[in-house]
Amino acid sequence: MSADLPEYYFRVRENGALVFRVDTQNRQRRIDMDQIAVVNIRNGEIKPHGDRILSDDDLEVIRDWMQERQEVLAHRDIDDIHRAVDYMNLTTQWAQSRATEEQLEDVTDALLLAMHDLRSVLVRKKADRLLKGNQ
Repeated sequence: MSADLPEYYFRVRENGALVFRVDTQNRQRRIDMDQIAVVNIRNGEIKPHGDRILSDDDLEVIRDWMQERQEVLAHRDIDDIHRAVDYMNLTTQWAQSRATEEQLEDVTDALLLAMHDLRSVLVRKKADRLLKGNQ
């Protein structure tokens, strides 16, 4: 089992990760994880943990992970938006066919405000893109 483990482990946090070096080559033959760095995806910062000095290999692995993580998060963002479109369609069908008056009363104002806000942003952004395309 230990031969299949990666050399590094990234414990994901909201804005990045804690980076650990995985060690299985010890006398007790157990898995040791030694924290070597803290990574911030938002600003690209890599902070060595404690008094550590990160090797070029460490930095390369961390930067590669950061790039892959940013790609995963970007994919998730657009996937979430596509799901939101599906939810809007399902909500429309629910309101049309199954919702009771009490249920509609409960959600109508919140939905109308959210849709108005979204529409305003989308229209403004679309107009900005059209204006940029004409210049």
